Amino acid sequence: MSEVKVTAPVRRKSTARRRWRAVTRKLRELGSIGSALAGTGHPYMAHIVPMRRCNLACTYCNEFDDHSDPVPIAEMERRIDELGRLGTSVITISGGEPLLHPDLDRVIARIRKTGAIAGMITNGYLLMPDRIERLNKAGLDHMQISIDNVMPDAVSKKSLKVLDAKLRMLAEHADFHVNINSVVGGGIANPNDALTVSERALGLGFSSTIGIIHDGSGQLKPLGDAERGVWEKVRSLTRRSYSRFNHFQEAIANGKPNDWRCRAGARYLYICEFGLVHYCSQQRGYPGVPLAEYKRADVKREFLTEKSCAPNCTISCVHQVSYIDHWRAPQTSHIAPPGTSDLVQIR
Repeated sequence: MSEVKVTAPVRRKSTARRRWRAVTRKLRELGSIGSALAGTGHPYMAHIVPMRRCNLACTYCNEFDDHSDPVPIAEMERRIDELGRLGTSVITISGGEPLLHPDLDRVIARIRKTGAIAGMITNGYLLMPDRIERLNKAGLDHMQISIDNVMPDAVSKKSLKVLDAKLRMLAEHADFHVNINSVVGGGIANPNDALTVSERALGLGFSSTIGIIHDGSGQLKPLGDAERGVWEKVRSLTRRSYSRFNHFQEAIANGKPNDWRCRAGARYLYICEFGLVHYCSQQRGYPGVPLAEYKRADVKREFLTEKSCAPNCTISCVHQVSYIDHWRAPQTSHIAPPGTSDLVQIR
């Protein structure tokens, strides 16, 4: 296994502001879950893309390019307001690489203005202490960084060697919650890297999760013995999480289909850089409706629509959101989105 030397853990500052932010964030999260349990007519989570361009080129990823311009801030604010109109509880910024957007702080502030919880998925390369403080000021609630390996390779440059300094900056300065996601599966040369990444994340005071990644052809295979061993070790280190008690990842690790009711298009929305609503990043094209034209009636329709791609889906965030409603409203219509044979990565 490749090794990288990391410095001693950084003790996170115990400040009144940080503690207060954590308490109020938890109360808002509990309120959002309560609202979701009380009624099904609004999205729980939306992923929104402010720009498709990324500063990296991981070979397994199909969600980026190297040339796109950022979505103008006025348009981003309009889209966020539309998500607020629909009653969206959690709005997560993804990409591409969202930190490349010149007005990201305004995007985050606009999310908070709607009353939603503000999250972001980033590769972390562009983080510096002053940038983290700006994210604090804007009101970011959650950040996730996926680290694919210990040493950069041809598959991914998202390595602990490169990002460890960024993690230490986050530990010292971030008032928001940070989760570090490690991965095993196709294209990852050293399965034990995931354990190293997870241990480092926990040592810095962050939460840690582990996912299963597809290979360059977009296919997912059951975990091998070595990968499965690492996956189990990482899961044993981390707190029992929402994604674990629904047994979704367990089936994926064994290459087995899941029997569940996908609520994409209703409880979960993916808003691409063109402002269109899709089921998720891997099922673009349906519904394919401009967000400004998406109505509560569309949410209700998709809540009751069974998706043929669901059994082999590996988009963990969609499954977790849908799991809120696993006990109610059997789906009464059916659709087969294009490309449903593709198996994609867990997030």
